[in-house]
Amino acid sequence: MGTKIFCDIADLSNVRKFNKKKIVKGFTTNPSLMRKAGAKNYKLYSQQIIKICKKKPISFEVFADNSKSMIKQGIQINKWGKNVYVKVPVVNSKNRFSGQAIKELNKQNIKLNITAVYTAKQTAKILKNINKSTKVIISIFGGRAADTGKDPVPEFKKSIKLAKSFKNVSILWASVREPYNYLQAKQLGCHIITIPPKIIEKIEKFGKTFDQLTKETVKTFLIDSKKSNFKI
Repeated sequence: MGTKIFCDIADLSNVRKFNKKKIVKGFTTNPSLMRKAGAKNYKLYSQQIIKICKKKPISFEVFADNSKSMIKQGIQINKWGKNVYVKVPVVNSKNRFSGQAIKELNKQNIKLNITAVYTAKQTAKILKNINKSTKVIISIFGGRAADTGKDPVPEFKKSIKLAKSFKNVSILWASVREPYNYLQAKQLGCHIITIPPKIIEKIEKFGKTFDQLTKETVKTFLIDSKKSNFKI
């Protein structure tokens, strides 16, 4: 099957642009990206995104901080479109596991994207609270883990192994920091990787040789030194 590329985005003009790309198989958003894109009304803004992205899967996150409210918001978000996944954080801000919300929404056959996951232990807890038919994405934040000096790869390996018997579960590499993360995700057997627009554009340019890169790098330094009229 290979690793599907999703675009992590909320800006409407970029959603239009990347929705046209064959390489992009879906989209993910979060409240921070929505705020950055200038969204004032969460529902109306999300519906604008859905109007552009009618067929590809797209995730919208609940922002409630307890299971009861997460369930309520999740049911509403699910109604926005057939291609919508409801994003639920694995824990709330008090570090309480969102098991009740995950279990209830999954029981109602609502497609879920469980987010802010860092460990295989969290993956195991999620798997205990879902069925084997309704689609579930488990988003593991590889980049953010690496930012703290921790290697995320063992957690991915264990999580992929744990989810193997769940044909309805996809493991997603989230918080991408560089194009090479895509190759890592492919090697590991991640089902999906969600990538910011600028890094997707770099992936589209894969294939340059080291000789080409050396020449381009030296040229860039030379051009900049001339533009600055540097003298020694």
